[in-house]
Amino acid sequence: MGKTQSETATKQADVHGLTREDLLRVYRTMVLSRAMDDKQMKLLKQGKVFFHIGGSGHEAAQIAAASALRPGVDWACPYYRDQAFALRYGMAPEEIFLAALHRAEDPATGSRQMPGHFGRRDLRIVNQSSPTGTQYLQAVGLALAAKKEQSDEVVYVSSGEGATSEGEFFEAVNWAARESLPVIFFIQDNKYAISVPVTSQTAGGSVFEVTKGFRGLERFNCDGTDFFETFEVMQQAVERARTGHGPSLILAHVVRLLPHSSSDDDRKYRSKEELDQDRQHDPVPRLSRYLIEQGFLTEKESAALQEEIRTTVDAAADWAESRPMPGAATVTDHVYGDAHATPPTDFVEPEHTGPKIVLVDAVNHALMEEMARNPRMVIFGEDVADKKGGVFTATKGLSSAYGTERAFNSPLAEASIVGVAIGMALKGWIPVPEIQFGDYIWPAFMQIRDEMAMMRYRSNNAWTSPVVIRVPVGGYIHGGHYHSQSIEAFFAHIPGLRIAFPSTAADAKGLLKAAIRGDDPVIFMEHKGLYRQGYAATPESSADYVLPFGIAAVRKEGADVTIVTYGAMVQQSLEAARALESAGRSVEVIDLRTLNPLDLETVYRSVRKTNKVIVVQEDTLTGGFGAEIAARIAAECFEHLDAPVVRVGALDTPVPYSPPLEDAMLPNKKKIQSALEQLIAY
Repeated sequence: MGKTQSETATKQADVHGLTREDLLRVYRTMVLSRAMDDKQMKLLKQGKVFFHIGGSGHEAAQIAAASALRPGVDWACPYYRDQAFALRYGMAPEEIFLAALHRAEDPATGSRQMPGHFGRRDLRIVNQSSPTGTQYLQAVGLALAAKKEQSDEVVYVSSGEGATSEGEFFEAVNWAARESLPVIFFIQDNKYAISVPVTSQTAGGSVFEVTKGFRGLERFNCDGTDFFETFEVMQQAVERARTGHGPSLILAHVVRLLPHSSSDDDRKYRSKEELDQDRQHDPVPRLSRYLIEQGFLTEKESAALQEEIRTTVDAAADWAESRPMPGAATVTDHVYGDAHATPPTDFVEPEHTGPKIVLVDAVNHALMEEMARNPRMVIFGEDVADKKGGVFTATKGLSSAYGTERAFNSPLAEASIVGVAIGMALKGWIPVPEIQFGDYIWPAFMQIRDEMAMMRYRSNNAWTSPVVIRVPVGGYIHGGHYHSQSIEAFFAHIPGLRIAFPSTAADAKGLLKAAIRGDDPVIFMEHKGLYRQGYAATPESSADYVLPFGIAAVRKEGADVTIVTYGAMVQQSLEAARALESAGRSVEVIDLRTLNPLDLETVYRSVRKTNKVIVVQEDTLTGGFGAEIAARIAAECFEHLDAPVVRVGALDTPVPYSPPLEDAMLPNKKKIQSALEQLIAY
């Protein structure tokens, strides 16, 4: 028989530092999250919700983790099952139902993402994406920024055990352990990654054992269905992080009481006996029994609380359902920020009067000047610190001038470089990481495309990641397959990402400053073949000069045909154009300078004047960015064209090493000149 109301009310003893009110709040949140899972499944059956991924069985572990942190001070990078964590951390049931019912007021994503992507800026819950495991490196970036600020903030990052199979998990643990960062890797092990058991995922069946070799990482193994055990472990990890003693990994063993998601049927791969056994470890009745046995709650009070919560959940869902859907006109909102949205119409390019410098030195000087201007700007990557100063010397002198706290070497791991940069940007730092060669950027592609480029849009403008990635690209240096790629077409296809591709020293300096001072993520491409070329050298621009994105340059006026190009092809096109001058032909050459935003008006104006156009790119012809320019010209200038739009590009092969093969593969002055002659004669 349960205790009376008066007996319960007098029970005030602390348990693990928690009062009766604290414990009842914990229990209430567990019951609330479970009831919300049930309600969302009902709404899905009614066709009002399209997808649900539940946390039933994970509630004790998640609420224990949230109870040890300071919402709005500490940082949280939760994963898609962290509903109970989000509730305990401060999110309201109504907010989660707004997301489930895809309403405009969803504070996490504006219903731009599927449910389960929790986020709220004031609570410092960073909205996450669906690709599993990408959040680890961003959490490390947040923790690195917190350490540099000498704050006592702690970063929580969570996932299931399946996501620890991702290489980015190990990259994150390595960086955190190496730098002794205040981050907690909270792994909720329910033994299944959708249908694949942990024994088929992880050597030895436990990430706890796999990570024991990381010196500086504290590890905890706990029963995640036991709130008190998990809370005690989490308190230790938080204290360790807050006092500067480094990262921890907590492996919390939980049960998954629902299929992986509403699209899954776990009866296909789990036996009835196994499912029944998991239900015996359900954390909600477990805590209920404890509270009743200890006199903190009566059975009658427990039943009344559950009924009250069901009413609360129904009301929250009904309210959310009454709220408006997103307006169709908002679909393109928040893809980009404002800095590069509309180039100024009154921009006049000054005459630069400084000493003549080559392009790589212009990049170096821009970085040096911007580091002086903004103390929160950091530069990192492979070999960037002195004495090396970058493999092309673009970062020489930076760490000597500003210290290795602001210009430092990273591990040889491209996803780490970009993911950590995103985390630092989330905390208000200005990271300008370097990827050593464009050919090696691909391990970071997930971080660039799914995290950096989409951060603003997917969070409905709550979070931004204005990271500037500097990356040397291009051929003509006899670098072979893996040091010569043109990569712009891949990144031009990604909404939310700005792209700069300068051809001169002055442009490189001015555009890099614009990128660093802007509010969008940027891929800043530097052609290796132009770094020290005399024809790319210019008088140096002043420290105050900023070249806005989206303003093309007319490098040569002409009347008979237009060449539209960028990067190393600008000089090749100019040489081809000058070769035709002796024959009385006049060729206009346009240097785009940025590919996103793209100055199409300058292009159209030229085409309408000359009536013939060649688009020249260094990249392989098929699927290159030149095809996009050609298509735009054909659509907008069709009535003004006296001939088909012609493209010149590389052969559809990898870039070979041997000079005769490289010459045959890449475009050059002769190939452009031949195309010009044929087009003029058309």
